Amino acid sequence: MSPRKTRRPRPSAPAAPLGPERIEEWPDGDWVVRPVPGAAATKAYRCPGCDQEIYPGTAHVVVWPNHAGVASRRHWHTVCWQRRLQRRPG
Repeated sequence: MSPRKTRRPRPSAPAAPLGPERIEEWPDGDWVVRPVPGAAATKAYRCPGCDQEIYPGTAHVVVWPNHAGVASRRHWHTVCWQRRLQRRPG
């Protein structure tokens, strides 16, 4: 048997905290908005505002209607969310 070092699993780094939820009032209703810092963004998402990918490590917001549950949440680029009512219909 060869002498091998016993490898211990490295402790995983604690997940980066998400920003605090806030309620935003818009003409189309009240929305729950939660900022996601870049360190907490570990997956790619498709922004419904610009239909472009939100890459891992990119700060963005998660948004869902206040009257609905988190099952309706969507990941948006922060700027796309802020300007969503200004864009022309697709």
